Amino acid sequence: MPMSPQPLPPGLGESFSVGEAHVKGVTRSRTRARDLEAPFHGVRRRAGAEIALSEAPLARDRATRERVLRDARALAQVMPSHAFFTGRTAAVLLGLPLDAGDALDVGTFLPQRGVRRPGVHGRRLTPGYASVRFEDGIRMSSPASTWAMLGGELDERELVRLGDAIVRIPRDRSGAHRPELQLATPGELRAALDAGRRAGAERLRGALTRIRVGSMSPLETDARLEVADAGLPEPELDVEIRAARSGRLLGIADARFPEYRVLLEVEGDHHRTDRRQWARDIEKHAAYAAEGYETVRVTGVQVRECPAQAIALIRAALLRGGWC
Repeated sequence: MPMSPQPLPPGLGESFSVGEAHVKGVTRSRTRARDLEAPFHGVRRRAGAEIALSEAPLARDRATRERVLRDARALAQVMPSHAFFTGRTAAVLLGLPLDAGDALDVGTFLPQRGVRRPGVHGRRLTPGYASVRFEDGIRMSSPASTWAMLGGELDERELVRLGDAIVRIPRDRSGAHRPELQLATPGELRAALDAGRRAGAERLRGALTRIRVGSMSPLETDARLEVADAGLPEPELDVEIRAARSGRLLGIADARFPEYRVLLEVEGDHHRTDRRQWARDIEKHAAYAAEGYETVRVTGVQVRECPAQAIALIRAALLRGGWC
């Protein structure tokens, strides 16, 4: 039976450089033991359990962020102090809904040298083209700069999805807005776009005109864009629906067409699979109907695969409400 590796000194974190380990008395053979991973040259990381995937809403995005965060913390052990994470890596670290890509995006400002090593995509930037901040102890480009720097990689709709996620104002469990958690304002996105010549500037400008505060998920963004492209009225987003007499909060609708007393709810699969959510939906929509609203419920499959079907349902409800 193989012997367990000797415990590491308590001063070493989850990730550490080989040089730091040697200073603390860790032997070269110990840094090659089976309980340590080598995610990057000169870096060791305590082997962790595989990140489990869940079918819960946004679970895959959270799992991706956890994986990228572990890799970023590992690379930070040997990354130059002037370097920072940017691009897709920064977006994922900020909790934004975007594929992480195959390598970590790392930026430096000219005239500093770029970071070149396996598993890293280095970018050299003109000073002033990005603002940098610390998040979870990691140096990265700001949300607005990250959005503007992705104009060369993403199409317009992807940029709108990303922008909506950045400017949305989160709510807490009680339904109260938390404006201090908004990652950036539309004005800050505009300022980042105007900071200098941008790859994909035309796409960024087009996306900026379509970004709205209030879309709380990429699916809601897609539904909103389909509504706009179909020539339907633009709805209010993320709306508190209250009882007319008591003022009691009945629920928060994804979108509302106030003039026509129509609400739109965009439902992912968890509305079907989560029994508590299902029961809450029944109660909520009955309360909406009692207040004189017609609620149109569309699924993610309809929005993404059969948008014409979703638009037909919304259009019919608007016509019943007096739109013409």
